[in-house]
Amino acid sequence: MRLSSLLLFCMLLILGGCSHFSTQEQLSGSGQTDTWQSHKQRIAPLDAWQISGKLGIRSEQESGSAVIFWLQRQDYFDIRLSGPLGQGSTRLTGRQGAVSLDIANRGTFHAASAEELMQQQLGWSLPVENLLWWVRGLPAPNSKSQLQLDSNSLLAQLEQDQWLVEYLSYRTENDLQLPERIKLSGAGLTITLVIKEWQARQLGQ
Repeated sequence: MRLSSLLLFCMLLILGGCSHFSTQEQLSGSGQTDTWQSHKQRIAPLDAWQISGKLGIRSEQESGSAVIFWLQRQDYFDIRLSGPLGQGSTRLTGRQGAVSLDIANRGTFHAASAEELMQQQLGWSLPVENLLWWVRGLPAPNSKSQLQLDSNSLLAQLEQDQWLVEYLSYRTENDLQLPERIKLSGAGLTITLVIKEWQARQLGQ
């Protein structure tokens, strides 16, 4: 897989759509179920955030990294990668129904959904609604998940939709426990997200 394809895949994986909070979870680990449920109720309503940090992508053939800036306002997203994998700058904006991808030296591409844009540019598609939840330390609500809790009743490991998500560290922002280092493994890729700045709040109900 070429670096440009890795980059596009990662950008599209970041996209997601909100839905009501329900899921089928299988819990294990040392954490307390009641504490975990309370944590979810605090984190799930967060629908606006600003994240900055570093993104690393590795496949069997190639690897690279980029600086990431991610602005989320309910269903609207603005995701920018600078110096991504040596390919320049990339910006992904819009919402479900109207998605635009601007890639330096390649042009701007449009589609009605992230899945459609992925199919157009890569020739294949994967579920892309999960990372909106995973980045908050929560399982996506519409498929089965296997969760391992740590001693603080936060996610240590998540298996969902053939992806393994490992939460390497958390940070406290405004009395909320939010992921700081996340490692994702699946589809022949390893993606590491290091979040250096977290600003999260609730805009809607």
